[in-house]
Amino acid sequence: MVSYSSWNGEKMHANRALVTDFLKNKLKFRGFVISDWEGIDRITSPPHANYSYSVEAGVGAGIDMVMVPNSYTEFIDDLTSLVKNKIISMGRIDDAVRRILRVKFVMGLFENPLADLSLANQLGSQEHRELAREAVRKSLVLLQNGKSGDKPLLPLPKKTTKILVAGSHADNLGYQCGGWTITWQGQGGNDLTIGTTVLEAIKNTVNPATQVVYNENPDANFVKSNKFSYAIVVVGEPSYAETAGDSMNLTISEPGPNTIKNVCEAVDCVVVVISGRPVVIQPYLSTIDALVAAWLPGTEGQGIADVLFGDYGFTGKLARTWMKTVDQLPMNVGDPHYDPLFPFGFGLTTKPIKQN
Repeated sequence: MVSYSSWNGEKMHANRALVTDFLKNKLKFRGFVISDWEGIDRITSPPHANYSYSVEAGVGAGIDMVMVPNSYTEFIDDLTSLVKNKIISMGRIDDAVRRILRVKFVMGLFENPLADLSLANQLGSQEHRELAREAVRKSLVLLQNGKSGDKPLLPLPKKTTKILVAGSHADNLGYQCGGWTITWQGQGGNDLTIGTTVLEAIKNTVNPATQVVYNENPDANFVKSNKFSYAIVVVGEPSYAETAGDSMNLTISEPGPNTIKNVCEAVDCVVVVISGRPVVIQPYLSTIDALVAAWLPGTEGQGIADVLFGDYGFTGKLARTWMKTVDQLPMNVGDPHYDPLFPFGFGLTTKPIKQN
């Protein structure tokens, strides 16, 4: 699939040098190239401003199958006219058809056009969920564990008097999963799919004698007056996909910062960030005792509790530089101005412990 992006100012959907000359001819790619959703429309600015030209440029660049969700009759009419007027050659059409048919023959779609559903009942099985839970454990990155060299907060004790769980993402399966989950943009809440939220995972993990108090966004007086042993704050981004997630500030969603302030200024706290990318966290670091990047853990929030409470150790490393502010971006390893909050490959480790 061709991306929406541009290369040296040229839209990839119109880039014959890369799609045909490089991918198909030099790399000998024998599959077929498909456009993104209304991708050829975006060859022009504004999109669809000159659709006939977009069809010519996209198909001429080497796109074999065009994703046209709505105005497909317009596409068929324009493409037919371009071929009849010899603007797009029949050889280009034959190449596209040949590539699509080749893939279908290799996949056996003409012999067996329908999917084999014999294994469908295994989707979401306990075995699959255990593997997903393991992936969560291994992908968590511990960014801070103790203020300014103080003793580590993690792993947390399972047996204590009373703990606070707070934050917009603590009991929100949809936020854990993010976009492209059941629906395009995903959605908040716990009605989207089946799984375990971080709050549920904590309740499953602590000692039965430990009281777990959940308050999504407590005020400072509530935190100070309850004599919590420690707190777990889970905040981050709402679900999104593609351009709906574009952000010029990359901040934690409100009331996340307020929750961090109210909780972490009053009690020892670990902040778990649920996000699809690094977000601005530097302003809150001085009040946070431990900080965990959980990315988008999906349905198996139990994997987070596994590591917070020491059944398993933290082993994950940053696959992306974590910036201090968005003003530093773009920033990559090797840049003269490379001054990250947490560098590429960073990640503290802990050892698993045995607890009662």
